[in-house]
Amino acid sequence: MSRKSTKRSVTDVLVALLMAISPLIAALVLTGASATTASAASLTEVTNFGSNPGNLRMYVYRPDSAPARPAVLVAVHYCTGSGPAFHTNTEFARLADQYGFIVVYPDANVSGQCFDVSSPQALKHDGGSDPTSIAQMVRYTVQSMNADAGRVYVTGASSGAMTTNVLLGAYPDVFKAGAAFSGVPFGCFATTNGSGWNSDCATGKISKTPQEWGDLVRNAYPGYAGPRPRMQLWHGTEDDVLYYANFGESIKQWTNVLGVSQTPVFTDSPQSNWTRTRYGSTGTQAPVEANSFQGVGHSLPASGMAARAITFFGLDGSGGTTTGPVHATGSGKCLDVPGFSQSNGTQTQIWDCSGGTNQTWTSTSAKQLTVYGGAKCLDATGTTAGAKVVTWDCNGGTSQQWNRNSNGTVTSVRSGLCLDVTGASTANGALVELWDCNGGSNQQWRLG
Repeated sequence: MSRKSTKRSVTDVLVALLMAISPLIAALVLTGASATTASAASLTEVTNFGSNPGNLRMYVYRPDSAPARPAVLVAVHYCTGSGPAFHTNTEFARLADQYGFIVVYPDANVSGQCFDVSSPQALKHDGGSDPTSIAQMVRYTVQSMNADAGRVYVTGASSGAMTTNVLLGAYPDVFKAGAAFSGVPFGCFATTNGSGWNSDCATGKISKTPQEWGDLVRNAYPGYAGPRPRMQLWHGTEDDVLYYANFGESIKQWTNVLGVSQTPVFTDSPQSNWTRTRYGSTGTQAPVEANSFQGVGHSLPASGMAARAITFFGLDGSGGTTTGPVHATGSGKCLDVPGFSQSNGTQTQIWDCSGGTNQTWTSTSAKQLTVYGGAKCLDATGTTAGAKVVTWDCNGGTSQQWNRNSNGTVTSVRSGLCLDVTGASTANGALVELWDCNGGSNQQWRLG
């Protein structure tokens, strides 16, 4: 089904064109080689990727450096842009070459090349229109390219940034985090008259309480009780297309959705005109990070910003989040405490990822892996191959200290042995133990 564009007025199209001009100029001056010169890999169009109510086109870049189970980044272009142009003129493909993740580039297939972030269908989980098409692209990529469903991220500029907000709001089960360059909050652009443009939102006239903004997100997927994706926001104070007031409204929305205070716990200035704040955590993978640029208009991302988004996602090997599920790479399942038990000595296992508290681990500065909000620690019961790995009251001992290594292994500080899924099993309930490190996929883990 093709989405009709005939209801757009000439003014709407002109505004859409304006939205594209500044990001395009910024993109053209980005430094670094494009993917076409950095790798033998090439951009490929994928057709028949599933239901496509938005009538979008799908382009995929899988670098030669991609591992067997790569992460996925969806990169969404601005109005009047295209998937191939966003691939060529931004830094995401070069970073994919460097770090080995797949990039999916949706392509808006209507006059003006904007994405639908306004219709009731777009603002509902699997409701139809462009966001549903993009979610189908991700599902196709996970299934057909053996991508890691637990490491799917989205970014975009202008119309793509608004789409990033919509995708995080309506598809929290699909996306782990997002980075929005010059966008608006989820639901801000909503219309019911068939128009794709909301002037009140664009000019910063729509203000809501954090609870009201948060409810818009929660109502997009009624009944969803899993973890919510993290958000990184970028905006210039002189943006005259999507006004700067939308930046503050977005902070209100995502801090409420993620259940953290609107008061930043970290503030710095990486350069003279740049203010960066973090909410809920001081680290580079905080629940919400907001980047404000004094005197800058509708011209983001600029050079180097894509790399900072990749760091926020954890795709640069910087360690990912410090709290979240511990994924067993070989099976795609999660490190799990059976039956939500809080009894000392409960042997851990792998199980389908659920987002439950019995699968939510925190890596601490003391090298512990804690669960239940720090109530219990992951503990090795011995120092020989086959020793059980259990949960126990945290005591500071070396049996509860773990090294998270760059090759994906997690090793016991006391013994040097690897955290291992018994028998390389991929089944629910397979037990976790210590074993001699051998490089197997059953000894590969990822936090977050």
